[in-house]
Amino acid sequence: MAETPRVAAWRRLLRALHRDLGYLAVGLTLIYAASGLAVNHVADWDPNFRNYSVVHELGPLAPERAAAVALERLGIEEKPREVYRASADRIDVVLQRHTLHIDPGTGRVIDEGQKPRLFLRLANWLHLNRGKKAWTYAADLYAAGLLVLAVSGMFMLPGRRGIAGRGAIFVIIGVAIPLLYVGLSGGP
Repeated sequence: MAETPRVAAWRRLLRALHRDLGYLAVGLTLIYAASGLAVNHVADWDPNFRNYSVVHELGPLAPERAAAVALERLGIEEKPREVYRASADRIDVVLQRHTLHIDPGTGRVIDEGQKPRLFLRLANWLHLNRGKKAWTYAADLYAAGLLVLAVSGMFMLPGRRGIAGRGAIFVIIGVAIPLLYVGLSGGP
């Protein structure tokens, strides 16, 4: 059965809306998807920072000046948050994002710290709504856009390939997956 001109015009409008809204949503979807994958595995790795450890050999240092000399020779101008004797043969210098572990006797300095993963850190900041009020509106608009995409997508194709046929099966499966998981996992 052929579509009426009115239904055909409605589907063309729906496809245009779906296409344009889909293009608009691509950037946000990439950011939210990357962040979602990252924070889902936060127990396995830190998605915001990567840890590093670098060893420097400075030669023997006088214990009373070890921290100041190490900072100078390493070209670190940042003022330490804390300097303390961690053990008989180690002085720790705590800086903003890293710590120097200094062995004055050997002059070995282990620089341990974290460096931000720029893209993921920004994506997680947005995804977890650290930007608060202003970003809440942007995230709400994005969520509303996804709802429009989901609903419009169901009605784009007519007949057996659309919601009246196999599309309904996929919608039911898509709804069943989270419901089954909640039921089988014991839920909240």
